[in-house]
Amino acid sequence: MTEKNAAKSEKKPPQGLLRSTFVVSSMTLMSRFTGLARDVGFSRWFGASPLMDAFFIAFKIPNLFRRFFAEGAFSAAFVPVFSEYRATKTPEATKELLDRVTGTLGLLLFVFTALGVIASPVLIMIFAPGFLDGDGRYELSRNMLRLTFPYLFFISLTALAGAILNAYRNFAVPAFTPVLLNLVLISFAGWVAPRLDNPGVGLAAGVFVAGLVQLLFQLPFLIKIKLLPVPRWGWTYPGVRKILKLMMPVIFGSSVAQVNILFDTLIASFLAAGSISWLYYSDRLMEFPLGVLGVAVATVILPTLSEQHAKASKEDFSATLDWALRLVFVFALPASLGLIVLAQPLLITIFYGGEFTNFDVNMATAPLIAYALGILGFILVKVLTPGYFSRQDTRTPVRIGIYSLVLNMMLNVIFVLGLIRGDFYAPHAGLALATTVSALFNASLLYKGLITGGFFKPRPGWGKLMGQVILGCISMVLSVYFLQGIFGDWLQLSSFERIGSLLVCVAAGIAVYLAVCFMLGLRFRSLRQIRHLDL
Repeated sequence: MTEKNAAKSEKKPPQGLLRSTFVVSSMTLMSRFTGLARDVGFSRWFGASPLMDAFFIAFKIPNLFRRFFAEGAFSAAFVPVFSEYRATKTPEATKELLDRVTGTLGLLLFVFTALGVIASPVLIMIFAPGFLDGDGRYELSRNMLRLTFPYLFFISLTALAGAILNAYRNFAVPAFTPVLLNLVLISFAGWVAPRLDNPGVGLAAGVFVAGLVQLLFQLPFLIKIKLLPVPRWGWTYPGVRKILKLMMPVIFGSSVAQVNILFDTLIASFLAAGSISWLYYSDRLMEFPLGVLGVAVATVILPTLSEQHAKASKEDFSATLDWALRLVFVFALPASLGLIVLAQPLLITIFYGGEFTNFDVNMATAPLIAYALGILGFILVKVLTPGYFSRQDTRTPVRIGIYSLVLNMMLNVIFVLGLIRGDFYAPHAGLALATTVSALFNASLLYKGLITGGFFKPRPGWGKLMGQVILGCISMVLSVYFLQGIFGDWLQLSSFERIGSLLVCVAAGIAVYLAVCFMLGLRFRSLRQIRHLDL
């Protein structure tokens, strides 16, 4: 084969895929930083208190249900069908699909939201029965939920708008939108809540306003591409029926997922006061790399894989998945190990102070380490799932998800009871560890399914790449562990000293990892084209 023909035959991600991933990652990074600022405010102003336990439950409930109507079942079904309409039908038919979907989804959401507000006391009793012991958390969370539940209506329609923009390769706007949530919550937590007799009501009102602001922000961009939906009822419309049909398996799987999350929350509500808050703060740090890398890659490749499947481009489909998995492995593994070795310094630097005490740091460290162990698994689930949804196969990942969730529920009981009987200081960490194990199990089954189904064939070079990354990670961990010990007791450092020390550790870890990988022959620019990784 001539050099010219070889160049033509190389498999690489579709044009702009890496650039789009960078755009989404950058916007998501901004969202994570503002979210981190929000959580720092929560920890400093309110700590791991009964008030925050109540708020986190009131905020978690609408976020759980959004998985039915937003980025879960709906997005998984909408994007492939919408891509198919764009590729095979007229612009008028595509616009009508949007109108019908918006009208149908909007009315269902409105009714469900109204019922949720009315049933707020019952929902709190179901999700957090441990709050009924008379310490005031039940009343607090019940009143907050009446204000936070409408967030479900706004954020689900926001997700619809974001899915439309993503399909037209406008990834920046939907990825930036969560920044507005964080800015609004910071404003309400810092200025509105402290001025009220019941600060919890101020926090809950911030969630309501944030949902509305996010929806309004995206509307001008839909107008710009002339796709602002005009809601029309469309229960019997073929496109809507197809989306609903694809949603059913995912809704069933999501139902199991909600039962599992309900089980997690139920167990945590019976543990020591503050357990829900400790899990929340540790989870937020784990979500940082998950959002920046996992969500970004998954968001970008879903429309691309959907188009490649519609065009029956099997080799391109496999090449795109291969590229995404390499990107994940190169960046997720060092992120996971870095978070483990810097778990306590991170918690001290970011959250310690004000109402967040040394005791809170210790109680949040164990679940953070447990969550960090599963970062690779969490991200792989995000990236592998589009390999199924893009082919309009919603049943397989749901079935695999059910297996994983059942495992998670079993491990919740085993790990928490085991830690309690072993007199472990942080039994709530068992919930995080169970989540990690089930995520790794989920990712392994998704990967196996794509391989055995013939949809993904790893390209040459994986063995060498894994060796380079693993040796780079070992060098990074040793250097960071040595450095963070040099700074002594982080609790005794000033805030500026902690920030400076943490930045030194992170910068040194990144530099060592990149340098070792480079010396071993890995060129990160090669991630632009798969051919360069066929070593």
